Amino acid sequence: MKTLKRILIILAIIIAIPLIAALFVKREFTSERQITIDKPREEVFDYIKHLNNQKNYDTWHKMDPEAQTTTRGTDGTIGFVYAWDGKKIGKGEQEITNIEENERIDTELRFKTPFESTAFCYLITEAKGSSQTVVKWGISGTSPYPFNLMGLFFDMGDDFDEGLKGLKTVLENQ
Repeated sequence: MKTLKRILIILAIIIAIPLIAALFVKREFTSERQITIDKPREEVFDYIKHLNNQKNYDTWHKMDPEAQTTTRGTDGTIGFVYAWDGKKIGKGEQEITNIEENERIDTELRFKTPFESTAFCYLITEAKGSSQTVVKWGISGTSPYPFNLMGLFFDMGDDFDEGLKGLKTVLENQ
């Protein structure tokens, strides 16, 4: 009986430590990465403003190619919604909320599973001469407790780096 009591106490401590630590970890997160693409700004922007094109370069589609996707509205316009449902990437949707032609596209990400949360994502293009474009990809949001603890170990920036490299490859090989 003493052994069982010790095991239960140890288990309780193991469970309690991360839950207590999560109380002290910030819930807000931001991440941004950038890359230079050897294509004119207008061409790059026209490609990235269409959310359906993300399946050609982002990390998450490569991670879960069998994910089911649906769309609502006209791609590349405010109000367009791209939704996904996959075993590895969960379920959610992304809606275009703002477009500044050839400069910026803003989207709202609404994650449904594995947990509900909302984040705000953007892609910004900046001309670097007449034939090069700097693309910045960023996100900000809030992680619900206790999932905010993952912020200590996970940064979406790595996924953005990989996605931007994929975007560069796609556009420069067109």
